Amino acid sequence: MKLRSAAFLLMIISSLSYSQTFGKYAGEFMSIGIGGRALGVGSAYAAIANDVTASYWNPAGLARIEYPQIAISHDERYGNLINYDYAAFAFPSGTNTINLETQENEYNAASFGISIIRLGIDGIPDTRKAWADSNGNGLFDDGINLRPDYNAITFFNASDWVAYLTYAKQSSENLFYGANVKLIRRNIGEFHGTGIGFDVGVQYLATESLVLGANLQDATTTLVSWNTGTNELISPTLKLGAAYFLEIFNGKLTPAVGTDVRFENRRFSAVANVGPISFDPQVGVEFDYKNIVAVRAGYNDIGNITLGAGIHLRKLDIDYSFAKFDAADQLGNTHRISLRLTLEEEKYRRGAE
Repeated sequence: MKLRSAAFLLMIISSLSYSQTFGKYAGEFMSIGIGGRALGVGSAYAAIANDVTASYWNPAGLARIEYPQIAISHDERYGNLINYDYAAFAFPSGTNTINLETQENEYNAASFGISIIRLGIDGIPDTRKAWADSNGNGLFDDGINLRPDYNAITFFNASDWVAYLTYAKQSSENLFYGANVKLIRRNIGEFHGTGIGFDVGVQYLATESLVLGANLQDATTTLVSWNTGTNELISPTLKLGAAYFLEIFNGKLTPAVGTDVRFENRRFSAVANVGPISFDPQVGVEFDYKNIVAVRAGYNDIGNITLGAGIHLRKLDIDYSFAKFDAADQLGNTHRISLRLTLEEEKYRRGAE
């Protein structure tokens, strides 16, 4: 598996030597998703997001945190071939007050956050120089069988880094908005690309139980420029979602739906499309019993069944998710464990002096 992937990456490296611009699928490395809770409900999380992971799913939801939070996760995908790591920190600022003169509410609650994601393959063998001698001639064994010069094999890494700088604010009793500045760095051996993008999101509490959410990722179209002269254009993706919170059986039942709307003319890889606009739906459900333990299930936008569970400790949330791949015998199923720490101390509370 790793050697086949190495060959594929070398083909990518060769393509980067040409000056051209690519558009479709350029931002796939940012669409995997983070957090065991969100992935357990099939990534239908744009409306649910109300913790530190909201920076990724919907930056507007970050305004709803009451205390600073830290989150980390790590998983190895596709037979331990790819490492996927995530870390984030967010803290609230400001409080909602009442204007003593007008007796009207002033909404000053806001939050700030920083998140980092790395997707990478490490220790890839580079055999480009191993199949030729110093004169550029192929190496042969007995003049018949081609053999490499193993001393000429070197190793390189392929990695994608994304850093999210998030600001979110409560605008009214029911409306929250937020935005990301997104810094991108892509590396394949000696080649590298950089870019900057922007996300904007809103959450609206339509009723006490119904929440609607929308997150426009790469809102202005994100350009990743490579040192080879190649450019990649990441088209906008609109995440839409709705969630309903229902008190039942001494717990909270949360069914959620969502869809990713893309504008890349994905006629064959999407569930549905209207011209160049494609739609990839998600659906999920969570049952949280007495804020002690949670179970989750979902169906995500790439056609995988997901399952998950969570344990709530006093300050620490431990979430697990499982994604079933149709080609599990070749790719392997994906397991994800994430940790979320809440600094529930009075001195850390929103607006504390």
